Amino acid sequence: MTLIRRTNPLGELVSLRHAMDRLFEDSFVRPRSGNPGDEHPLALDIQSTETSIVVEAALPGVRPEDVEISVLGDTLRIDASTRDEQSRDDDEYTYREIRRGSFSRTVTLPGGLNTDGATATFENGMLRLTIPKAEVAKPRHIQVKASGAGEVHDLAKTVEQGS
Repeated sequence: MTLIRRTNPLGELVSLRHAMDRLFEDSFVRPRSGNPGDEHPLALDIQSTETSIVVEAALPGVRPEDVEISVLGDTLRIDASTRDEQSRDDDEYTYREIRRGSFSRTVTLPGGLNTDGATATFENGMLRLTIPKAEVAKPRHIQVKASGAGEVHDLAKTVEQGS
């Protein structure tokens, strides 16, 4: 019989609790279909600048002509597809993680965008979509002017004369 010295007996209980929490969350809160990458099939970065909304999407292995972007109201949808040029029905894979086929991502954008002025570029597997903000949605800078003591005094005289 081998004795194993445990420095922190509660450590195993804590790690078991974390494992159970993760199992519960993955099964019921965020169920997965079992395919790698299904949680976020299309990775996005969305940035708001003073003049526009910039959406960047990672689309490795996708050709620009295989990307479709649509905006309906405040909903942005990006559809993309990849093609496997060779048929490999007779090969046996040990592990297959590279996504092939069609996938999409739908996100809700903030209001006040000028979608007619949107531009998209595609370089090195990165899609960059720029949607300008409408004039009413752009922040306006209002300059505050300090009033001098003389202006306040003149206002007081005007009030006195009117009464």
